[in-house]
Amino acid sequence: MNIDDFFDSTTISNIEVNVITDNKANRLDNEALFQLPFISLVILLLAKDRKKFPIESFGILVGQVIESSMVAFKGSSQHLGWSANLRIRTVKSLSFLEQANLVIVHNNKGQIIATELGKKVINSALSQNDNLAYNLSEISKAYRNIHTSKQLDMEIE
Repeated sequence: MNIDDFFDSTTISNIEVNVITDNKANRLDNEALFQLPFISLVILLLAKDRKKFPIESFGILVGQVIESSMVAFKGSSQHLGWSANLRIRTVKSLSFLEQANLVIVHNNKGQIIATELGKKVINSALSQNDNLAYNLSEISKAYRNIHTSKQLDMEIE
């Protein structure tokens, strides 16, 4: 059957497709749609690491690693880690990753852990030879630096 026959058969059969257009509550703007995949990759990257941060500070941590690894944010007064929009988008990204079985959230342990599928996805992104892989590796370095700094702060106190 070709495309013309298909459309002819649908008009003969009186097939209708109803589309609901009034539910705009769950839609995101273009800016959020651009940022959510990147934030999801950052979460996957942090979740696959052996060093874990408490879930409560995860939104701040995502902002801190992006801020300290991206040239555009270095020395900025924006304090991305405290951005309410970024925290909301981090929660939405985390919800997506959990529903897609890419991460497991252990509320009792206070940890986010990447599943085997999640590790495959992030390792695939890291193995490419492109800007995304470079930026993700910079974010990984920033994460290690933040973790080391937190450990040193705890030893001093």
